[in-house]
Amino acid sequence: MTTTTNFILVFASALLLAAGATPIVRQAAVKVGLVDRPNARKVHTNPTPLMGGTAIYIAFIVALLLFGYRYYVGEVVGIFLGATLVSFLGLWDDRLELPAWAKFLGQIAATGVLYLSGVRVAVLPWPVANALITVLWVVGITNALNLLDNMDGLAGGVAAVAAAFFVLLAGLNGQYLVGALAAAVLGASLGFLIYNFNPASIFMGDQGALFLGFMLAAIGIKLRFPMNSPFVTWMVPVMVLALPIFDTTLVVFSRLRRGVNPFSTPGKDHLSHRLVNLGYTRREAVLLCYLIAGACGMLAVFITQANMLEGYLVGGCVALIGLWAIWWLERSSRQGSGQGPENKERL
Repeated sequence: MTTTTNFILVFASALLLAAGATPIVRQAAVKVGLVDRPNARKVHTNPTPLMGGTAIYIAFIVALLLFGYRYYVGEVVGIFLGATLVSFLGLWDDRLELPAWAKFLGQIAATGVLYLSGVRVAVLPWPVANALITVLWVVGITNALNLLDNMDGLAGGVAAVAAAFFVLLAGLNGQYLVGALAAAVLGASLGFLIYNFNPASIFMGDQGALFLGFMLAAIGIKLRFPMNSPFVTWMVPVMVLALPIFDTTLVVFSRLRRGVNPFSTPGKDHLSHRLVNLGYTRREAVLLCYLIAGACGMLAVFITQANMLEGYLVGGCVALIGLWAIWWLERSSRQGSGQGPENKERL
């Protein structure tokens, strides 16, 4: 069986499992009372079940057990354990609304499991610096996906776009384990998205968003590009995940500027909300985010083949565009409301 066939089987099984499991967990969520009810802080108008993350998690795990066994190595145990920890942490948060510090501690513990299993950043010659970068990357991306989960279909769709590019990059560079993991994330995200795209009948909740963010962060660390220098290719996973990174940067900067806690105070100040304020419908705003994520993914593919000058030129231009976009969006918000976005929506 070829590698491509295995990737397709992992992807297809995860998609079918997520599509089949989501209606079941939706009914279970209603029975146990895990329902996100509308209030002044939220944009949805109907009570919507949570626990979509359970379907994503089950589909991911079972698909890999069925067709990804040939790629199992010791590091997979660490990835699975860390992902399981953040998944249950998210489910607990969906139920009880944990304080931010408790979620951060749990995510750091999950990152520690990754690090001890050998999944770690190794760009710099100093182990302590690599450990700090590993924690910053994993915790940052995990929370970035969670923050991005603020509109129907947004987090799931962006995760699917990122996973699709990770599958492509892994296949082109012989990264079979990474390809299988990314194919499972892609299939599970798309299977869930059937029910989560606007208008959503179920939400993934923190459980799903934290799980997807953690997995994408781990996959980004595992990617290797033997035909190019790591001093260039470190930008590849950053570029693939540029949209959630940009959204988190925008929100943190905006809230700090207004003297608001960027993590414990929810708000309608994300990129998707600002696009709606500019005149797009919610569905159009989500689709535009998909398009931006896809464009960043294509730039990531280019960087894998770029020399140092070309890679840093592309990365620098994207960073400058991102900074300009933050300035422009903040300026537009102040002009439109006189004081910036209102803080009303659940993150």
